[in-house]
Amino acid sequence: MIETMKNTGIVTALLLGITLGAQVQAADDNYGDIITVESMNHQSRAVLGGTVVPARQVMIAAQMPGRVDFIAGTEGDSFTDKTALVALDDEELLAKRQAAIAAMANADSALRNAGVQYNRELINPQIDKPMGGMGMPGMFDQMFTRNFSDMMGYNNPGTDRRADLYSRRAGIEQARSAYTTAQSQLRQIDTKLRDAIGYAPFDGVITKKMVEVGDTVQPGTPLIQFADTNTLHIQIEIPARLMPGIKNGQILTAKLDVGNVEVDAKVVQIYPMADPIRHTVTVKLELPIDAPAAPGMYAEVGVVDVNSPARDVPVIPVSALVYRGSLPSVYVLNDQGNREMRAVRKGSQIDDDRIVILSGLHAGERVINNPRAGITSR
Repeated sequence: MIETMKNTGIVTALLLGITLGAQVQAADDNYGDIITVESMNHQSRAVLGGTVVPARQVMIAAQMPGRVDFIAGTEGDSFTDKTALVALDDEELLAKRQAAIAAMANADSALRNAGVQYNRELINPQIDKPMGGMGMPGMFDQMFTRNFSDMMGYNNPGTDRRADLYSRRAGIEQARSAYTTAQSQLRQIDTKLRDAIGYAPFDGVITKKMVEVGDTVQPGTPLIQFADTNTLHIQIEIPARLMPGIKNGQILTAKLDVGNVEVDAKVVQIYPMADPIRHTVTVKLELPIDAPAAPGMYAEVGVVDVNSPARDVPVIPVSALVYRGSLPSVYVLNDQGNREMRAVRKGSQIDDDRIVILSGLHAGERVINNPRAGITSR
C-alpha cells in the first residue's frame, strides 16, 4: 500500500513537471517565437559615412565688376538648359559697344577711301600732272622745269611713281589695321556682355543663392550655385587600406538617413590620388533614381574589409532585436528555459531580414523572435 502511494506520488510529480514545462513553453509562445541562432561564413565590413551630392554642380561667379541687375529665382527653383539665371548691369558696356561700332564704321570708310586713292594713283599717276600754273604758262613751266631737273639729275620719274604707289598701299594697310582694331574691340565688348549674364549649363535647380539684386560684385564673386539633382551620388572617403576591395561598377549597400532605407549604389568614380593628410581616397557611388535622398543628406556605405579573413559569425533575424535606450538586445532562453535579456553588438545587415551579431551571442543558442510588448526577463 505504501509502495503504491509512493509510485503514485512519483507519477504525479512527473506529470506536474511536464505540465509546468508546457506552461513555460506556452508562456514563451505568448511572448514570441523561439528560434535557434544560426551561423554563417562572413567577411567583415567597415561602415563608412558619406554625403549625398549632385552628380553635376557648378558655381556661377561674376566675370566682371558691376551691380547685380537680375536673378531668375531662389533656392529650389528649376530651370532648363541655357536659361538666364543672373545678370549684371550692362549699360556702360552697351555705350562702349556703340562707340566701337562707330569706330569700325569710320575705319571702314577710311579703308574704302584708301583703296580708291590707290586705284587712282595706279591709273592716273599724280607725277604726270602739271606742277603749277594755269593754261599755257603752266605747260611752259612744266616743259622747261622738268627738262632742266632731268638734265641736272634731280628728278627720277620711276622712283617718284614707286614712292607714290607705296604711299597709297601703306594707306590701305593702315586703314585695314584700324578696321581690324575696331572689330576686335567690338568682339571684346560682346564677350563681356555675354559674361554679364550667367546661363544654366544644364537642366537643374538653384541650390544656393549668394547675392541679391542691387549687390555690387567683383570678378570671381560667387553668385549662384546650380546643380542637377535628378542624378545623385554618395561621396565617401575610403581609407587607403580598404581600396583593394573597391572597383568601378561595383554594387555596394548604402543606408540613407531617411527611415534607414537601404539601397544598392554603384561605384561610378574613384579619384586617382589619395589625400596626403588623411590617407583616404574619394569615391562616388550613383544612387537609384527613386532613392529617397537629397543633396547634403548623410548616408552610410558598407565596404568589405579584404584585409580581415572571413569567419563564422552568429546571424539572427532583425525582428529579434529589441532596444532599451540605444543598446540593441535580445531575449535568450538559458539552459533552465528561463528568459534573460542580453545586450549584443550588431554587425552588418546581410539582407532585409538577417543581421550579423559580432558579440553577445553564439551559434546554437535559442532567442525569442518578434518579442511581444511587455516581455521581461525571468
